[in-house]
Amino acid sequence: MEKTESSVLVIGGGVAGIQASLDLADKGVIVHLVEKTPSIGGRMAQLDKTFPTNDCSICILAPKMADCFGHPNINVWTMSEVVGLEGSRGNFKAKVLKKARYVDENKCTGCGECLEKCPTKELPNTWEQKLTTRRAIYMQFMQAVPRVAVIDPENCRFLLEGKCGVCKKVCKREAIDYEQKDVEMEFNVAAVVVATGFDVWDPTPSTEYGYGKYPNVFTAMEYERIINAAGPTHGHIQRRSDGNEPATMAYIQCVGSRNLKTGHPYCCSVCCMHSTKESMLAREHIEGIKSTIFYKDMRACSKGFNEYVERNKRDYGVEYINSDATVQGQKENGNPIVSFDIAGKSQQREFDMVVLATTLVPAKGNVELAKTLGIELDEFQFFKALDHTLEPISSSRPGVYLAGYCAGPMDIPESVAMGSAAAAKAMEALVQRKVFA
Repeated sequence: MEKTESSVLVIGGGVAGIQASLDLADKGVIVHLVEKTPSIGGRMAQLDKTFPTNDCSICILAPKMADCFGHPNINVWTMSEVVGLEGSRGNFKAKVLKKARYVDENKCTGCGECLEKCPTKELPNTWEQKLTTRRAIYMQFMQAVPRVAVIDPENCRFLLEGKCGVCKKVCKREAIDYEQKDVEMEFNVAAVVVATGFDVWDPTPSTEYGYGKYPNVFTAMEYERIINAAGPTHGHIQRRSDGNEPATMAYIQCVGSRNLKTGHPYCCSVCCMHSTKESMLAREHIEGIKSTIFYKDMRACSKGFNEYVERNKRDYGVEYINSDATVQGQKENGNPIVSFDIAGKSQQREFDMVVLATTLVPAKGNVELAKTLGIELDEFQFFKALDHTLEPISSSRPGVYLAGYCAGPMDIPESVAMGSAAAAKAMEALVQRKVFA
């Protein structure tokens, strides 16, 4: 039997993938961490704080990102995707396509001068939930790892028309490389860990919530970026219509989730706690603000979570109303009107801002990746575990393991634990391969 390198492929550079990579690397295993975006960090890097401690999210994550990128046993491949997987447990051959960044990662220092000079601007910044804009050459976010710029080939004037070239002219490190090409790489690995995370559902089709119609209706992820000091408003909560601070806020739960019409009948697990945290943070940002959370069922069932909700009621004065809620209009001053019912009686109340706890859905590329890896998806297009009770880490293909939200709804601590569990299962494949080789 062909001898295989003692290495593991980890797909996805969010907190689950980072945890799995560090666990394996610390045991002497070579890890190939593949991330499709310009930086590792995943969704956790977009959050302001994490529940139930309300600690700074990036303060927790950034050291792990740096440890991961700087670890001698971890090869971090950003702007990359897995395009093929052959072989079997203990002896896989993986094909990875690394897309051109058009910036030399070994030369770029992340100084940012090219970002300031690029004339192609006003492009939607998806990292900031399109609340602000970016340029054709950009850094994904302030704490990006690697701290290297990337050129958007769909909007770069030089790559499209052969004109401009400003970024190359101003780069003192000569890091700009317009000739850079996509590269396909091959790795021999004993196991694969899939940790591709989730996407945030766009509530625009559910018109009953008024998103996209009424400017002061936000998604929860938009709100996370607004209250983040590194976000588009530098941590100041502002209405979209006039830039004023709100005095009253509503949080509506289960937007798109537990709903057959949207195709997401499942509970996304974190939104009750997410909105509880966000309403706490609103009081910390704006003294005296009054917040109301509209919920179907309060599903705060993990360690300390019920106490967290009770503390929100007691110490922050947040009102919880057990009712479905919709946004049926707005006042002339831009205040959304929330409709709900109590004891069967319909009521309406206006708020300065409304935040929608939109459901979290499987990552967009799951269907294609499942075909590439030869593993199954469940009815919601999360990666299917072999047995949710006995083997929640194992996929339908031996040697391919699951970690984090890609396997179904869970919070950050659960994702981290699952990342470590997946690393342990990958170690089994390595050990058995050495024993039987």
